[in-house]
Amino acid sequence: MEQIVHASCVSVDGKGLLIIGASGSGKSALALQLVTFGADLIADDRTNLTNTEEGVVASSPPAIRGSIEARGMGILQAPTADSAVLRYVVKMDEVENQRLPDEKNLTLMGHTYPLFYRVEGIHFAASLWLLMRHGRSTL
Repeated sequence: MEQIVHASCVSVDGKGLLIIGASGSGKSALALQLVTFGADLIADDRTNLTNTEEGVVASSPPAIRGSIEARGMGILQAPTADSAVLRYVVKMDEVENQRLPDEKNLTLMGHTYPLFYRVEGIHFAASLWLLMRHGRSTL
């Protein structure tokens, strides 16, 4: 089963982060920040999702592969990866107000993924980068 969703996606060490939200919610901006940390762009604005046994695989529609919108700058080229199995989801329409929030999950195509809400602060992209590289602490 395959579907195209209104979302951006990046990959860090082969782990996919799907960024969902309404138009103008900051999906591309967050993906752009993560790319500057060293993430590979999977797709911006539209992402193909394919259900597999190992999980949901994200990829880019061919027409937009390697392109990302930078508001005020135009469409830029970015380092890319062909695809990635999703590991995390960020929902940009919701704001996280808790300092140490309870864990949340989102189920996509029968697979459950840790879900994070947007954090208002300059550290959000850096925190996601560390999460994707090193995971969460068990403290």
